[in-house]
Amino acid sequence: MAKRSVRAQDRIPDDIPSGVLGDLPGGVELYHLRPDGDILLADRDGRRELGPEREFLRFIDDGQFAHYLVGDAATSPERPSNATVKLGVVGPRSAFTPHAHGGEHFVLSLGHAACGLHDEARGRVTDIALTPGMLIRIPEMMPHSFANRGESPLTILAANTGYGIDHEDYAITAAEAERRARTPVAGPVGRTGPATGVLTGDRAPAAGARTDYEALAAALRDIEHAQRVHGIAATSVRERLAARLRRVAAALEVPR
Repeated sequence: MAKRSVRAQDRIPDDIPSGVLGDLPGGVELYHLRPDGDILLADRDGRRELGPEREFLRFIDDGQFAHYLVGDAATSPERPSNATVKLGVVGPRSAFTPHAHGGEHFVLSLGHAACGLHDEARGRVTDIALTPGMLIRIPEMMPHSFANRGESPLTILAANTGYGIDHEDYAITAAEAERRARTPVAGPVGRTGPATGVLTGDRAPAAGARTDYEALAAALRDIEHAQRVHGIAATSVRERLAARLRRVAAALEVPR
């Protein structure tokens, strides 16, 4: 998380006016996702800044963090909440290890991001640039990696169907796919076993369908190779100017 000039533990953040607190019914939470990457939370008990020091979990890789809004890290088909929804913080100029999820995945970017995706039909890796307010849907088992193109922490809102971070099928990396390819599970694979489905299926796979983990691993290695060769794309001059203007606009919009 970015270090603000005044930390939440030193002074109550003023981005959420104190008058709002008295109007919030019990159990209601109000979040302010600031353009600088900070996340403020207000409820009837007060207001505070969320951060890695508290109320956040490790998010796939070291230096990345998540705060669950729906479900929890233990969500799975055996312990369902239908979906998990969480706030994520992606470190400056960093990317997640390429992976695939057992369920479909939605990511709303609140900054300048990029999503590297393996296009099976074209046999190539494609990089999709995202700007604030763009939401991308990624089908289940599609190899991908999400990156922060900016110099400040990036806040995202991520929703996954059926799986929390602790589940073995939440994020299948190339190394894990290679391990599974070497040790296939005997018998039909259902909801209680490893992730199923075609490599880049649009919806739930047909009953009994299997993942080709060897192909999945190869696709994930292709994304890793692309990351090593090309690195993380930079923001443009126009995007950096827009980010500054967005911060100014956010400051002007806060009631005083």
